[in-house]
Order: sequence, then structure tokens, then C-alpha cells
Amino acid sequence: MSMPRLVAFDLDDTLAPSKGTIDSRIADQLRALLRVTQVAIISGGNEQQFRTQVIARLADTDADDLSRLHLLPTCGTRYLRFDGEGFTLVYAHDLADDEKSAAMAALREEAEKLGLWEEQTWGEILEDRGSQITFSALGQKAPRDAKHAWDPSGDKRSALRDAVAPRLPDLEVRSGGSTSIDITRSGIDKAYGMRELAARTGIDLTDMLFYGDRLDEGGNDYPVLALGVPSVAVVDWEDTAAKLDELLETANAG
Repeated sequence: MSMPRLVAFDLDDTLAPSKGTIDSRIADQLRALLRVTQVAIISGGNEQQFRTQVIARLADTDADDLSRLHLLPTCGTRYLRFDGEGFTLVYAHDLADDEKSAAMAALREEAEKLGLWEEQTWGEILEDRGSQITFSALGQKAPRDAKHAWDPSGDKRSALRDAVAPRLPDLEVRSGGSTSIDITRSGIDKAYGMRELAARTGIDLTDMLFYGDRLDEGGNDYPVLALGVPSVAVVDWEDTAAKLDELLETANAG
């Protein structure tokens, strides 16, 4: 396998445990990749999560290498690049106040109707991420075991998405992580972010490689696969690390 011109990743449960920082092994692999190719991370997480989970762990990375890192929080509705001193905003497609209010009301009301508005939570259930409204059934700071046990089949998220979407015809409503629903401007998902990357870097989608844990149809990584980006399915960050070892070893051998 030759090294792709750009290697892209989902974040939670692909590069890191949900809401957790990347492991030193992943950090080292990202540095190795950045020395030889462009790297992108695209996730439903907000900008602050990217700064905590990724940027802080790459603080000692060479500036020239960081210039090859593309960060796309909130499913590509925001785009950050390294300007020589830090990661700054290139664009943001923020929702209007009335769109945010309508999204939050629809999420709460439909979750209550479906019995999905939980009483035991860890942190806020509804979060305004500027360019994205996110519903997290157990709260933003829920422990990973509780999150993975809440909706292993995805049926709860699908039911809530299907109930909310008709109320917000001008917005995009989709399942996010293991307990979440994300709402953005219509037509904006991870495929949008990858198309933006292709346009801004001049790299064809077929010359990229994407790693994600939700490539199944209906998963929040599926739009990347459907777009035609060569993709690798992973189950967690350890699986990603093992597969990155293979990519780096094969590329080095070549």
C-alpha cells in the first residue's frame, strides 16, 4: 500500500475513547503521518474538544508538520488550520438563533414523548456548539460504559432522529455518537467536510484514506464512504492504532 495523499480520521472511538484524549501511541503515529502526508480529523465534537483531545497532545510537534494537519469539528461545519503559532478558524457555518431554538425545542419535546429524556445524566443533555446543536442522552460527560450500554442497536437514536427531522425541514438531523443526535445546516455532514478538504487542498477524494468506527449505513461516518473515499472500518482507538502500524510499515517498506 502506498501512502495516501491525505489520511483522515473520525475522533471519538476512532482516535480516542469518547471525549477522551488521544493516547501517546496515537499521538506518535499522527506525528509520523504528518511527516509524510496531509492528515485530517473530522468529528461531531466541538472545537474545544479538538483542542483538549488532540491539539494539546501534539503541542511538541514540529510547526511544519502541524501545517499539514486539518481539523474539522462539528462534522465539518468548522475548519481549523495551523497559522504558525496556533490553530485558527478558517470558516464556521453557525446556525441562526431561531434555528438553534427550534432545534433544541424539537429535541427535548420528541425525546420526552419517546421516553428518551433521561433523569440520570452527567452534564448537559443539549449543547449549542455554534454550528451544531447536539443532543447527548446521558449528558456530555457520561462515562463510556454507560454510553455504550444505552443504545447498542441504534434504535433509540434512529427513532429520535425520525421524530425530530420532520419538524426541522431546513436543517440536517442525524445520529451522532453512541448517545447523540447532531443538527446542522441542511446538506452539511462529514461528506461536506471531505469535499471542502478536497477543494481546499486540491487532493482528489480517491487519493484520501478515511478511518472511522461508524461506517455502517446510518452511521455518522457513512457519508464519507458513500462519497467514494476509500475507508477503513475500526472498532476503537486500539484497532485504529494497529491498522496505522500496518499503513506506516507498508509505506516505509515501499
